[in-house]
Amino acid sequence: MFEDKTLTCKECGQEFVFTAGEQEFYEAKGFVNEPQRCKACRDARKAASRANREMFVTVCASCGAEAKVPFKPREDRPVYCSECFAKMKEAEEAENAEEPAQTENTEE
Repeated sequence: MFEDKTLTCKECGQEFVFTAGEQEFYEAKGFVNEPQRCKACRDARKAASRANREMFVTVCASCGAEAKVPFKPREDRPVYCSECFAKMKEAEEAENAEEPAQTENTEE
């Protein structure tokens, strides 16, 4: 159904391929417009917008290491470094995967 298309980046003028897989992804997400920038220019724009973020330095509530976060930490909420946050997420996902699905008893 989809075929690779060659497009021209409006930022740098280079040609890039809009692959059939990318087109399928765009359709699945409901995107109606084709990309106008190549991957390198899209990545550069994303990085530029992130570079302007104000970062706050705090101490990780788990390991005590320095953590930089894009929000102002509050005293009443723990803040974690990237490593500890990722470990907590993994543990949480593993815990959720182990819990059996609750079924409703329909017998009367």
